[in-house]
Amino acid sequence: MISENIARIRQRMVVACARAGRDPSEVALIAVSKTFPADMVRDAVRAGVTDIGENYVQELVRKRAELDQEPVRWHFIGHLQSNKARHITPWVHMIHSVDSPGLAREIDRQGMRAGRVIDVLVEVNTTGEDTKFGLPAVQVAGFVRQLRGLDAIRVSGLMTIGPFLPDPEGSRPMFRRLRELARVLAEAEQPNVHIRHLSMGMTGDFEVAIEEGATMVRVGTAIFGTRPKPL
Repeated sequence: MISENIARIRQRMVVACARAGRDPSEVALIAVSKTFPADMVRDAVRAGVTDIGENYVQELVRKRAELDQEPVRWHFIGHLQSNKARHITPWVHMIHSVDSPGLAREIDRQGMRAGRVIDVLVEVNTTGEDTKFGLPAVQVAGFVRQLRGLDAIRVSGLMTIGPFLPDPEGSRPMFRRLRELARVLAEAEQPNVHIRHLSMGMTGDFEVAIEEGATMVRVGTAIFGTRPKPL
């Protein structure tokens, strides 16, 4: 089932890229495996998805240990607390959810300790909803300037979560806003800023996100099914 789901999503991605005049190789599929067991993640990896996203540090660390023989690039996509950054910074492929100077400094400190530069994305709250994390769009440029001098992080782009609406077209203005923010940041001359990625689009709106320039789409339900409700 998982391999068939992935094949369908890949085909939808190809069609969305065609509509936008883009090469499908420009867009990475990140399988979001929050709450799903490692065996299901293994099935996704063996079906060709090697970028896996997790929302919780403890779950990410556990699954990485269980899947240490699989060729996985782990993405942290949830809200990250500064005091937990040390658990993932030595090996995580990318952190998608940086939205405070304190968190950025801690990631930088842990990156220096691990001897590596860590790719991060700045999370932007493009919907204005209080229930979402991320910086307001108007604060993003100033925030990125505050990160100058942090040599163990590389600001590689921006991330956002669209509104949860029945019609995916409702997400389009937010995705366009993120793309414009990325364009402005890319023009700034800052040594640790290399804008290459827009992480936007989920199961309900990833095709619209691709049309608006996403380089990473984060898909969970359409791959793994409906998440089990907590007891």
